[in-house]
Amino acid sequence: MTSFNRSTSRRLKKLTQIPSVWEGDRRPLSPTPNPPRDSESKGECILWVDGSQGIVRGMDVVAADLGPEAIVRTLMRAMEHPHSPAKPARPQRIVVRDRQIQFYLRGVLQDLDIAIDYAPELPLIDELFRGFADILDSQIPDLPPQYAQILEEKAFSIWQAAPWKFLEEQQILSIEINKWDVGTLYASVMGMLGMEYGILFYRSEDSLKRFRAAVLSDDESTQGLEEAFLKQDCLFLTFEPEDDTDEDEDEDDEDDLADLPLSEIQPTFGNIHPLEGLRSVLYEEEALVVFVALESLSRFIRDHRRQLQGEIFPPLSRRYRISVPESEEATKSVNVTVSTMPELAAELEEMAGLGIEEDDESGDPVFRSLRDDLIPEDSFLSLGVVSWEMLEHLRQGVNYHTVGEIKQVGDGLPVILVQTSRPKAKTVIENIEAAGGLQAICFNPGADPFDGDRYDLGLLQTQNGDLYLFGEFLDDDPIHVEARKKWNQRCKNTQGYCGLIIAKGLTGATRGNPQLRDMMALFEARALSPKDLGLGTLQLMPQLQFE
Repeated sequence: MTSFNRSTSRRLKKLTQIPSVWEGDRRPLSPTPNPPRDSESKGECILWVDGSQGIVRGMDVVAADLGPEAIVRTLMRAMEHPHSPAKPARPQRIVVRDRQIQFYLRGVLQDLDIAIDYAPELPLIDELFRGFADILDSQIPDLPPQYAQILEEKAFSIWQAAPWKFLEEQQILSIEINKWDVGTLYASVMGMLGMEYGILFYRSEDSLKRFRAAVLSDDESTQGLEEAFLKQDCLFLTFEPEDDTDEDEDEDDEDDLADLPLSEIQPTFGNIHPLEGLRSVLYEEEALVVFVALESLSRFIRDHRRQLQGEIFPPLSRRYRISVPESEEATKSVNVTVSTMPELAAELEEMAGLGIEEDDESGDPVFRSLRDDLIPEDSFLSLGVVSWEMLEHLRQGVNYHTVGEIKQVGDGLPVILVQTSRPKAKTVIENIEAAGGLQAICFNPGADPFDGDRYDLGLLQTQNGDLYLFGEFLDDDPIHVEARKKWNQRCKNTQGYCGLIIAKGLTGATRGNPQLRDMMALFEARALSPKDLGLGTLQLMPQLQFE
């Protein structure tokens, strides 16, 4: 049995011993069969109260699988750092209602001159837990119980359909319902960038446009963006990891959501409104609206998946009759019309500077979208140089794509090196070739408006006009700053020519230092400046957060 250190026992014995009887117990916080998700009611509550004075001295909520040490830790705080207005002290007597806890405390506290007794009932604690149960029983569940299962089933259908693989956030779908005081919802699919997966159902075009305009504005402060976020008027469905409880979890793990099995995905529903803020609870009418929206959207994706996967966002429309789950209303079904909105998508793309039809004055196609699905997330990245001699070997031995005659000045060709596994490297090469090859490599300023960090974003531009994010480098990282200086000078020497090397061997002995035999492709390209791109500072899009 674990016991106190001698120094701890001496420190506790110095506390004033008061002629009080303390009650202590550990119980499940909620006996209700369907407590709200993500609530503390999943754990157990440890309470220490001074029965003589009728005050709570210590309380903790802990995981149910924690051992008996947890009740001692709470007792120590109740003695040394009690809740106000209690003063530090140790009791003369402790009463518990669990024989195992009694015997455990007798062994641990034997040097503190505290009597440990058993009683089948603890009146004060019993009353406190009855109060806790009443509070929890009165809490509104996240979803109406009669719709919870069917809503989650529809959410998983959307997850498996994965519309974010071919629909971008600005490619809006209208869902005309005309029921429950809802006219038309405007669905925006999140997930193409692999940052957060879900669907926002805006109640008006105006709310959608206002929010996107606020996010895209370089002048918006952090406070302004948060305010714009809370001023949205929409229902939402988002997906999270099942056990998303570790606040210190690496951000890279969060980006792997699409790779998790279905059993580890958790759908979350909710509402955002300017006067309510954000709540991850749906009331009955809202649940019916979301069900109808998800069912009609799921059918539309099934019926038009091939057309939606094309290069152009086509004008499509389909009418569905959706059966309504059992409710108190007489309505058995609802006629719903789902339509694409190419004109609105074009307006939102123009708002974001994502032109797709016109060429710029130089004759090069302007970019159509900013994506991050080209370079694998676990790749090794570096900015470096390939000597002119090595370049000749590369041109003869690997998959090689040139863009013109390069002036051989300086120590070599500036290159971005991407090292990954062999299968992933082949996929990257095939995707670049399918896009017509590599046109440019560029670095553009980026900012996180919430924490104030500023970044140097590495971008690849393919011949079809798409931009791909390959790296995010902190502006104040001295290693990157030095590498960028060398990159700029080398690009100046070569009159703007540079290259991208794709290599295998990420998990082998040459990780971080690939040899010639590991290099699978060289794409020569032009180096563009932020001024050439004309994007301004790119800002991180805010994500939904839940308490």
